[in-house]
Amino acid sequence: MTLTFKTESHGPEVAYLFPGQGAQAVGMGKELYDSSPAAREVFEEIDDALGRSLTKMMFEGPEDDLRQTVNAQPGILAVSLACVKAMEQELGAQDMPNPVVMAGHSLGEYTALAVGGVLAIDDTALLVQERGRLMQEACDENPGTMAAIIGLDQVALQEVARETGIWISNVNTGEQIVISGERMAVARAMDLCEARGAKKAIGLRVGGAFHSGLMEPARAGLIEAIDRMRFSDSRVPIIANCTGAPVTAAEDIKSELLAQVCATVQWKDTIDYMVGSGVDSFLEIGPGRALAGMVKRINRRANISNVADLDSIISLRRN
Repeated sequence: MTLTFKTESHGPEVAYLFPGQGAQAVGMGKELYDSSPAAREVFEEIDDALGRSLTKMMFEGPEDDLRQTVNAQPGILAVSLACVKAMEQELGAQDMPNPVVMAGHSLGEYTALAVGGVLAIDDTALLVQERGRLMQEACDENPGTMAAIIGLDQVALQEVARETGIWISNVNTGEQIVISGERMAVARAMDLCEARGAKKAIGLRVGGAFHSGLMEPARAGLIEAIDRMRFSDSRVPIIANCTGAPVTAAEDIKSELLAQVCATVQWKDTIDYMVGSGVDSFLEIGPGRALAGMVKRINRRANISNVADLDSIISLRRN
């Protein structure tokens, strides 16, 4: 049986946010699997689709295996989708938060596709696994790294990019921007950023230079994978990573996914758009709390909650 999401409820209106790679941790989703039959169905469907026990690796490790892109990406997707199904079961239509808009950080954009009915859960899992595999191959072919720059604006970083050949990969907040590129180029860029007033330049423990031109081989392979999938229009507007603007049409979503592999994740623009359109309540769904921190730094007045286990879901009913 293929599971689907309702995306219609009478609960409070919110924006759904879904985390990206880096949120993974050994044990994620285990409590949901044990306590929620609806969540367990999601994990089992994804295991069946992938033809392997991803859940065993998620629950037991080892951590080095889970950190690999081809495992981390479908694993995070699985936990986020399991959270949504558990919410539907536990809260019912009356209390289930109603998503008026959705967004996901990089990988998280694929989670939004499944919730919005663009792709079936099993197809989403297969596409995400293939995306992870292609990205890992691109990392092996074009080795690189990433760094977080704190306290330097985008204009200054664009100048550093021109001088060093690095890319701006993520504009997470006005104060936090992530760069990527070849290792020596990123190291030089970090030195230049600190010399030009950055508060911090922090090297990231990642497998490659994601959201940069070094990912071009992955984009080429992703074209074939996307062409094999059946896309529908989204039932809920999704704010696109590349533009910070809403998309719903299937063809526009395909274009966004292809561009996203190499393009900058415009997360600040995404949250600014939501706030500007009247959204003041956000729900981060899945492992970790990175997106909640970003939202608060972008707009301190925003209300944001996290859902990652059954207790956090039940607390939504009480609120």
